[in-house]
Amino acid sequence: MNTVRFKTFILSFTQLIDNTVNESLLLAEGGKLLSHLIKYDDWLPTEFARPHSEQYQQYLLYRDPDDRFSVVSFVWGPGQKTPIHDHTVWGMIGVLRGAENCVEYAVLSDAAQLKSVAQHRLEAGEVDFVSPHIGDIHTVSNAFADRTSISIHVYGANIGVVDRFIYDLATGEKQPFISGYSNLYSEVLV
Repeated sequence: MNTVRFKTFILSFTQLIDNTVNESLLLAEGGKLLSHLIKYDDWLPTEFARPHSEQYQQYLLYRDPDDRFSVVSFVWGPGQKTPIHDHTVWGMIGVLRGAENCVEYAVLSDAAQLKSVAQHRLEAGEVDFVSPHIGDIHTVSNAFADRTSISIHVYGANIGVVDRFIYDLATGEKQPFISGYSNLYSEVLV
């Protein structure tokens, strides 16, 4: 297991956060760092790659001491998906194994309803971005019905404690939620 690869990513990302206030630049440069990390599938320990038979898992890998960013592995069992949700902070999603399908939504300006505005598939090695400035509401699913997919997410906060919303597609109604993590703070990679 090449955990040095992940530690190097954390050091580089911390330097980026220390020196960058512009979100566009942060996403562009951070996306390059994440892309390099997910290019190699030799660093994620088994305990952060275990699927659950009933729901996707969200394992905290790292939390910046000042909560400026967090890194999470999402482990998708066959056919698993999220509800429609937002993030309220910037985020980067990089697929390490398998593939994901993403459907993006926008709130209609004249009503509290959602409209699907785009959909795409992320393959292993590809990176996607979310932010309140560029689009923040989506649903994500494992692209495979017969195998696990894993993605690595970097968020501009300790995402497991951020107040967010789940949306009802038909009504646009928002329900508050806090995602939490599938592991304890004491069980992180770094």
